[in-house]
Amino acid sequence: MTATSVRLGLRANAGQFALLVALNAFVGAMVGLERSVLPLIGKDDFGLSSKSAILAFVVAFGIAKALANLAAGGLAERVGRKRLLVLGWLFALPVPLLIATAPSWWVIVAANVLLGLNQGLAWSMTVVMKIDLVGPRRRGLALGLNESAGYLGVALTACATGALAATYAPRTLVWVGAAVIAGLGTLASLFFVRDTGAHVDEEQRLRGAAVASTLRSAFVRGTVSDRVLRACSQAGLVNNLNDALAWGLAPLYLAANGASVTEVGIVAAVYPAVWGLGQLATGALSDHTGRKPLIASGMLVQAGALALLVAGGGAFAPALGAAILLGVGTALVYPTLIAAVSDVAQPVDRAQLVGVYRFWRDFGFVVGAVVAGTLADAFGYGTAIVVVAALTAGSGIWVLATRWGEHPAPLRRTAAELLADAQRRIAPRLEPAEAFAALEGGAALIDLRSEDERRREGVIPGSIHIPRSVLEWRLDPDSGYSNPHIGPEQKIIVFCAHGFSSSFAAVAARELGYRTSTDIVGGFAGWKAEGLPVLDASETDEEQELLPGMGGPHPTGARIEAYEKGS
Repeated sequence: MTATSVRLGLRANAGQFALLVALNAFVGAMVGLERSVLPLIGKDDFGLSSKSAILAFVVAFGIAKALANLAAGGLAERVGRKRLLVLGWLFALPVPLLIATAPSWWVIVAANVLLGLNQGLAWSMTVVMKIDLVGPRRRGLALGLNESAGYLGVALTACATGALAATYAPRTLVWVGAAVIAGLGTLASLFFVRDTGAHVDEEQRLRGAAVASTLRSAFVRGTVSDRVLRACSQAGLVNNLNDALAWGLAPLYLAANGASVTEVGIVAAVYPAVWGLGQLATGALSDHTGRKPLIASGMLVQAGALALLVAGGGAFAPALGAAILLGVGTALVYPTLIAAVSDVAQPVDRAQLVGVYRFWRDFGFVVGAVVAGTLADAFGYGTAIVVVAALTAGSGIWVLATRWGEHPAPLRRTAAELLADAQRRIAPRLEPAEAFAALEGGAALIDLRSEDERRREGVIPGSIHIPRSVLEWRLDPDSGYSNPHIGPEQKIIVFCAHGFSSSFAAVAARELGYRTSTDIVGGFAGWKAEGLPVLDASETDEEQELLPGMGGPHPTGARIEAYEKGS
């Protein structure tokens, strides 16, 4: 991708954005395959009774994913986003084989190390690449779409495995589904995804020069020194702490209280489904309300959901209500936290700071699995769930007590920056002598100046007068008012008095389909200073048109002939 073709925004990058959304659904589906049945596989297929032993797969997954997130943030600028995305999918390819052939539970745990690496690299890069593409204006919406796709992927595969587990062996469902998804994800990343490094450079250019931090300084800032990042990191950790409980302990809790495999699958699927669908609204909402209100309220809603789960005693109906509430709370929190981190990061630091945040967030899987498993073994399911609910409520209060920065305003650009951007997009601009040669070669030379300027300063022989105010109508063949003397195959060269407004006009001509349109450096003043032919307006015998800008090339006259002979 060339510098001139890089544009920020959701609409400008719709194709790649949609591809990354679909790809993240595949990333989520890899986890969803395990969501409802893997704890039951540990209990039934491998005869495990210790909750801590069963939850070891969550610990392994969480450690691997957290470290992969951190590494991805540090490597993204040096290695490139796409390469890390592809590497993430390569880590996923052995997972189905290990699950299918595992002679012991610890091989399943090892497979989840690879799954954690897949999730850390692939999910991190789809997140960061979408932020790169859209720029700052609709960041919350972009993250809502990304996280929604990922967790709807989790929900669909969790529901499917739960529903089919009564007919097919659960382990077979997991490894067959994983093989299909990992293969498709690898191929799509390798052949269709484009790197977004140029978009990072473009946004950084608009924000001003900055030097990327080291990973060490980014880790300190994201963990300790920046109050907003510190609050986001702890909230992310606690969010995934209770997610680890929902993933690893809730299926066992429901089964112990008489729930069928299908009912466990429904509860396991409803939570990420509500979470995924809710993010379609909450991500965009955070762009308007600010991040803090949604994060704090989401953590408190999650705490209430866990309280409902334990109050219901493991019965299906209250567990389903708790899953819905937990999904709502997580939807409020999940995309908003990443958007909040991105808000305070320079574009060149974004991948590292998002990586630090995601490290702490996914380390919550480790803390949650250890805390929930240990407490459940020692005191029972209810105590474990109550403790996690209390931690979640405390996290929301922490966010409420944190002084938040101003909601970031859309980038303001100066007139000089807009002009520089326009001139970059129409490069190469032409020096007056080059424009004269192009005119002789058949290019259309368009004079944007007013009639007063032309009478006062003169005109360029062979040029076509189209005032700037009607340029788009005269160049668009579909407008019904196009100039009949200009063909779509012609090179368009526009000029104004001094070469400023003509640059914006040339950009408009390119967007109308004249892909090589450009302007004259220095405009008419530069042309005249070079001694190139100029006629008095009276010499052109210009007829008054019914509509401005519909005339043809002005007569060349004797002056241009004399110039050509002299040259």
